[in-house]
Amino acid sequence: MFEVFTYFADWLAYQLIGLSSDTRLGEAVHFFIEDTTKILALLIVMIYVIALFRASLKVERVRDYLAGKKRFFGYASGSFFGAITPFCSCSSIPVFLGFTSAGIPLGITMAFLITSPLINEVAILLLFSLLGWKFTLAYVALGITIGIVSGWFLDAIGAQRWLQPFASNAMEKAQAQSDSSTTSPTQASPSSASPISLNARHQFAKQEMKDIVGRIWKWVFIGVGVGAALHGFVPDGWIESHLGAGQWWSVPASVFIGIPLYSNATGVIPIMESLLRNGLPLGTTLAFCMSTVAASVPEFVMLKQVMQWRLLAILFALLLTGFTVTGWVFNLPFWQF
Repeated sequence: MFEVFTYFADWLAYQLIGLSSDTRLGEAVHFFIEDTTKILALLIVMIYVIALFRASLKVERVRDYLAGKKRFFGYASGSFFGAITPFCSCSSIPVFLGFTSAGIPLGITMAFLITSPLINEVAILLLFSLLGWKFTLAYVALGITIGIVSGWFLDAIGAQRWLQPFASNAMEKAQAQSDSSTTSPTQASPSSASPISLNARHQFAKQEMKDIVGRIWKWVFIGVGVGAALHGFVPDGWIESHLGAGQWWSVPASVFIGIPLYSNATGVIPIMESLLRNGLPLGTTLAFCMSTVAASVPEFVMLKQVMQWRLLAILFALLLTGFTVTGWVFNLPFWQF
C-alpha cells in the first residue's frame, strides 16, 4: 500500500537529486522524503475520512458504549485495531488525532497508538518464519497487552487533562456536540439529529483536516528530519559487542539506544535477524527493536504538539518500562530456542 512513497523517494533522491543509495546521506535523504510524504498523505486522508465518518455517525452511542461498562472491551478493541493496521509510530498519529477529535476516550485512543507500530501482519509473518509460532504468539499477545494496560492506566490517572489545549478542546467539543440534539446542519456534527447533506459533511471534514494539518505539518518535517539525521547512527556490530553478554542492564541499555533510531515493524525484522545471528540475546534484541519502532524521537517530536510534557513523559515511561520488562522476560532460558 505504501510502495508508491518508496518509489517516489527512489526517484527524487536517487535519480533527480542524484544521490547514491550506498551512502548514509543518500539513505537519510531517501528516508526523509519517503516518511514525510507518507505521513502527510496519511494525515490529510485519515483526518478527512474520520471527520467525514463522524459527520454521518452517532458517535455518542459508540463513545458511551466504550466509556461505560464495556471500557475494557474498548481498550481491547483499540489495541486490536492498532495490531491490524500497517502503520509505524509516526503514521499512527493521524489516526490518533482523528480519534481524539471524535471524542473517543483517551485511553482507548492510546491503546491504539501504542499497539499499532508494534504489530502488523507483515511483521507477524516474518517473525513466524524467523522464530516460530511460540515466539510470534507471545509477541502479539504481549504487544496487545501493553496497549490495553497502558490505555487503562492513562484513563485511571485522568491523563486527558494533559492534552494540548487544541486537542483537549476538540475532544470536549466532540463530546459536547454528541450530547446535543439541537446542533444545526451548518455545524455538521456527528450527532446531528437531522440528516446532514453530503456537502455539509464534506465542509466539516475539510475544515477539520485543515485545522489539524495546519497545526502539525511542520512538526512532521522536524520529527522525521531528526529521525533521518540519526538513521544508521549506531555502527555495525556495536550493539552485539557491547550488549551481547546478557547482563540485566543490557536490556534497558538496548532500549535507550533504540530510541534515537526510527523504523517500522516490518523494516526492523531484518535488524532483529542480524542481531540474533550475531549472538545478541532474544530479550535484548526484542527490547531494542520495540524501542526503535514505538518510542522513536520523531514520534515524540510530533506528539509534543498534541500532548503536554507530563503526558508525554508518562507515555515515555510506560513504553520504556514495558519494553524493559519484556526484554527481561524473553531473556529467560525458556525462550532460548
